[in-house]
Amino acid sequence: MAPIIFHIDVNSAYLSWTAVEQLKNGAAVDLREIPAIIGGDQKSRHGVVLAKSPAAKRYGIRTGEPVANAFRKCPNLAMYPPDHKMYREKSRRLMEYLRTFTKEIEQVSVDECYMDFTGIADRWNSPVDGAVEIKDGIKARFGFTVNIGISTNKLLAKMASDFEKPDRIHTLYPEEIKEKMWPLPIGELYMAGKSSVEVLKKLEINTIGDLAQADLKLITLHLKSHGKMLWEFANGIGTSVVQSEPDEAKGIGNSTTLSEDAATIEEVIPVFERLAQSVGGRLKKAGKKAGMVSMEIKYYDFSTTSHQIQLDKPTNTPEVLKETACSLFLEVWNGEPVRLLGIRTSKLSDESAPEQLSIFDIEIPKEPDEKHKRLKKAMDEINGKFGEGAVMKASLMPKKPHDKG
Repeated sequence: MAPIIFHIDVNSAYLSWTAVEQLKNGAAVDLREIPAIIGGDQKSRHGVVLAKSPAAKRYGIRTGEPVANAFRKCPNLAMYPPDHKMYREKSRRLMEYLRTFTKEIEQVSVDECYMDFTGIADRWNSPVDGAVEIKDGIKARFGFTVNIGISTNKLLAKMASDFEKPDRIHTLYPEEIKEKMWPLPIGELYMAGKSSVEVLKKLEINTIGDLAQADLKLITLHLKSHGKMLWEFANGIGTSVVQSEPDEAKGIGNSTTLSEDAATIEEVIPVFERLAQSVGGRLKKAGKKAGMVSMEIKYYDFSTTSHQIQLDKPTNTPEVLKETACSLFLEVWNGEPVRLLGIRTSKLSDESAPEQLSIFDIEIPKEPDEKHKRLKKAMDEINGKFGEGAVMKASLMPKKPHDKG
């Protein structure tokens, strides 16, 4: 039996969740029914649009554009600041509800997840019937809507959920690719960023179908490994495995939204260094080492990607975590400006657990020698006693205004 994968995506999550909360507290107007956005500071009109209502979309307002631009397009626009604590709670309750259907859930962001429907498909006449029950149940229980995409792999399910919105169910099975996906503009292909689209259009590739039928050698010549991935996506080739994990096995991680988008690897490295220090410290505090490291990117247009690797030897050493995250970043970065970076570790084991060595037990980057281990231990003890940042590497210290470089 072919896998049946759902991609479940909250429609304009931040705005929908804000609207639901306001209505619960007696608001007379539903933000989803007027031109409204979730964005930056109301007085200064700084920041970017994080979410928009359908009415705001009709004014040409786009997610990710500056708030000031949005007000020029619609002076009477209603705007509210984000409430990330409330969003996390809405997300938690949604995932809790979805797990009453199956535990095979892979949450990929605060407002979207994949569900492996294969094992429970026989409860309904069709996958669409099951999706209807889930979609309508969410609306009745929580007051917001979702789109559900259905296919045999995660990529096609994701593409399907991005079809017409809101509150819709779409299928995109392999046999439907030519009819439903190939006519779409190339910019609508998952992971096709602005710079990649510009390159492809210069090659007279304007639709997803054009890319699917293009010479792979030509695409990789211009876009290297990212081009190969896009060509595979255009042909419906993607992973089908939903990576669900029990809550206790999710591991330890951290992410940060950057004050300004990072456009170079030189800007990214210090961010991963700080994240690795935080994650490594938390692993040590918990007495754990990680066997798996994942790296997450959120781009300026809020599209996301992640990449992970199984380590040869479990670690909680920040330098190893940083170098691994940087390596993963370089493998999947499409060159677009980056807004958020994250490091997550999983497959945790006790720090005291014996390690399985082999004749190939050479790791790059190498674990610190005894001298550096003792130094790190001393630094950890000082930070544990006097607070994080009491002592740190010089390269991690914030620069003063007169500092150079």
